[in-house]
Amino acid sequence: MNGQGKDYYRTLGVPENADNAAIRKAYRKLAKQFHPDANQGDPAAAERFKEVGEAYGVLSNEEKRKQYDRMRKLGAFGFPGAGGSRPGRRRPPEAGSRPGAGGATEDFSFEDLGGLGGLGDLFSTLFDRGSRRAAGGAGTREGPTPGSDIEVQAEISFETSVAGGKIGLQIPITDTCATCTGSGAAPGSALERCDECRGSGTVSFGQGGFAVNRPCPACMGRGRVPEKPCPSCQGSGSVRQVRKLQVTVPPGVETGSRLRLAGQGERGAAGGAPGDVILVFQVKPHRFFRREGLDIHVTVPLNLAQATLGSRVRVRTVGGKQVVLRIPPGTQGGTRFRIRDQGVKKGDRTGNQYVEVTVNVPEDLNDEAREAMETFARVSNLRH
Repeated sequence: MNGQGKDYYRTLGVPENADNAAIRKAYRKLAKQFHPDANQGDPAAAERFKEVGEAYGVLSNEEKRKQYDRMRKLGAFGFPGAGGSRPGRRRPPEAGSRPGAGGATEDFSFEDLGGLGGLGDLFSTLFDRGSRRAAGGAGTREGPTPGSDIEVQAEISFETSVAGGKIGLQIPITDTCATCTGSGAAPGSALERCDECRGSGTVSFGQGGFAVNRPCPACMGRGRVPEKPCPSCQGSGSVRQVRKLQVTVPPGVETGSRLRLAGQGERGAAGGAPGDVILVFQVKPHRFFRREGLDIHVTVPLNLAQATLGSRVRVRTVGGKQVVLRIPPGTQGGTRFRIRDQGVKKGDRTGNQYVEVTVNVPEDLNDEAREAMETFARVSNLRH
């Protein structure tokens, strides 16, 4: 990311005219590449993962994307489009000003562009705080900000996907440091005013013809720094740790099904509510059963005698029952039999189980078996 703003298109590596499918594809690729599970102990990858999620959250939402594109065109992020001047409404030049010198502009606020939820708060924090402090004389602290959601791939067995059950998960997450309770100060030490921002929580950077205020990197926007940093979090107030969860999987989920765990995501800022964990299920394949919707399909082999003369075979259902299936004489390979109501149950609907038979023809016969087959062939020819 450049120091002047966030280019979400560059973050995802897509052009500005990319459609939703391209944005979603790019996000999935990058989220998988930088997911904390695949980059344990790599803070750069964790930060990149957050950036990718933030970019996708904006560009995948039609309304937020429109607002973001409008602000880019205004040059609010340091990208071309504003002609190097501060966006805003012109006001009449003051008395004595020289013609052609350019009249002053009114303060511009991103609130003028409509509500953007948490994104609007972010833009207001980065760009509007300076004008508000100048008007009010004191820095304005940010209000509570909700934490980010975390999307996690959860691999489950075929049986669990059908019947439901409990699974254990370990989710890397940023949480409040237990040693300093989030203050960043070592136990017994105090918090001091940040010298970098003089306690305002923001620092000013020049951009075009106006100043841009951003959260102070020294105190991370808090306005205060610990006299002695906490040894557990090195003064950040947060630690990266693994959260262990026991999750109840509802019956009938399949690959791609999503489950939201409210309040289990990243912690919020300034007392904001935590985000959610969104589980995306990935069902392991089964060696015997396969699923199509609510129906279960299996394949059962028959020998030549069973298919020719008829037989009874035991078939296991996905629910664990043993069902005796009658095979009529002369059954051909590829024939399907239906066992009613032995498929997947989901709500008030239940699928069926389908049994497809294959006929195994022996490659080698002993003398006795060959003689019996030859006799069978002669009798069949006489009948025809």
